Amino acid sequence: MSFGTLALIVALGLLGPLLAWRQSWHLPVILGELVAGIVFGSTGFGILHPEDPTFTFLADVGFAVVMFVAGTHVPIRDASIRAALGIGAIRAAVVGVLAMVLGQALAVAFGTGHGALYAVLIASSSAALVLPIIDGQGLSGKSVLQLTAQVAIADTACVVALPLVIDPGNAARAALGAVAVTAAAAGLYFVLHYLNSSGLRQRAHRISEERNFALELRISLALLFALVALATTTHVSIMLAGFAFGLAVAAVGEPRRVAKQLFAISDGFLAPLFFVWLGARLNLREFGEHPWLMLLGVALGAAAVLAHILMRFTRQPIAYGVMASAQIGVPVAAVTVGTQLHVLEPGEPAALMLGALVTVAATAWATTRAAKANA
Repeated sequence: MSFGTLALIVALGLLGPLLAWRQSWHLPVILGELVAGIVFGSTGFGILHPEDPTFTFLADVGFAVVMFVAGTHVPIRDASIRAALGIGAIRAAVVGVLAMVLGQALAVAFGTGHGALYAVLIASSSAALVLPIIDGQGLSGKSVLQLTAQVAIADTACVVALPLVIDPGNAARAALGAVAVTAAAAGLYFVLHYLNSSGLRQRAHRISEERNFALELRISLALLFALVALATTTHVSIMLAGFAFGLAVAAVGEPRRVAKQLFAISDGFLAPLFFVWLGARLNLREFGEHPWLMLLGVALGAAAVLAHILMRFTRQPIAYGVMASAQIGVPVAAVTVGTQLHVLEPGEPAALMLGALVTVAATAWATTRAAKANA
């Protein structure tokens, strides 16, 4: 990779904010970044080469940071959420059962044999997508708290389950690796909790702020990459390492200054680079060779929305049920890990992303409806 290519990638990442500029459309920023990668990558002009080792390594770094930030979005410390955990867990569990049925049905119908993977995708929610929507629209009330709890539980459970179902032949090895990464993340939580309760973090924070050392950010990134190194050594996805460390930081309480610094690094450079790389890696021309996969993508998205809408029987408003179906992180992880392991059919990665975009489009409609009802 040259600096010219890097400049092009960063410039293409600007398409994300441009497409999301109109707030009433409720489009996620990553949509434009994916489109830019698709146009300039394997599907389009072929200018970007996702197999380039430097490009791939930088994308892996971005993937780790993206999942770390997603983990920090889970509202573990929010006391108001605890009262809604019961109904949130029930809804997430029922959706999980429905997802298993729908996922297996789709795997049989399309002959892919990936029923367990589809079930995880259908059951997943995206805290990184839904929680900012809730805050941005000023939604509140009991139903919103229940929605938040449901999304947080589903997001966490599906991130943990994905490495186990995406490559069933190595599920035992993945499970052992997942235990090792989870245990390491739990250990980091206790270390961070001690530093926070002893006052050491606060003292370091004051010195860092006065002298512009950015100590907390440096330490956070060092710990994140150490956990990612453990994950790669134990043959576990980077996704789990990033998300688990994000949960640990969220449980302790992420300092506002670190959150802002991470936002600058992630959303300003690493996340756009990762999503442009992901778009460049997707080959939509395979839809022409396997047009039935386009139908699979639509079916996956529709199944996710349907499974969550059925929670209306638990008195959840339909709009909130649709919002709970929003998925970004888990499908992105499935495509990234699946292509790296070569376990997906040709064109299937694009189908998985199409399914995610169907849920995003449905969520945009549901958000507008929920905002009007809340006004």
